[in-house]
Amino acid sequence: MNIRILMAAVVLASLPVHADPAHDVRCREIAFSQSVENKDPVAFESFIDADARFVAGSISRGPAEVSSAWSVFFSEDGPSIKWRPQVVEVLDDGSLALSRGPYRLIARDPDGNAVEHWGTFNSIWRKQEDDTWKVVFDAGNAAAEAPSAEVQALLDAEPLCD
Repeated sequence: MNIRILMAAVVLASLPVHADPAHDVRCREIAFSQSVENKDPVAFESFIDADARFVAGSISRGPAEVSSAWSVFFSEDGPSIKWRPQVVEVLDDGSLALSRGPYRLIARDPDGNAVEHWGTFNSIWRKQEDDTWKVVFDAGNAAAEAPSAEVQALLDAEPLCD
């Protein structure tokens, strides 16, 4: 082997690997959804920034208030919700990120039949001092109709996260 190629390989191998912040946010968003899918309120709250604002019918502020507003999703007989990011954008300075994508909520009607509702979520993530990402703003909109099969498939795709 050529000594220059060998030395170049050694130098490249010793350089620090820079994580892709968009990948990090995508994986955090998926893990955030999985905390609800797994009905784990402690994990759910760990994703929420201390200054968070979640906008739904009203505005919930901070982790405790947000968790309380979302408590219905942690009860065994409550509705289920799952979401996945379709778009992730990170500011050049790496301080904030937007994730946006479809969500599916499944609830029961008065007769006990499952009723599916689709919508789009928007989350703004803020990078913390420890380099983790936490949600600082979150809102969603109900969809007028179910999304395309391609968009729906995002919810069933295997996450490519560590």
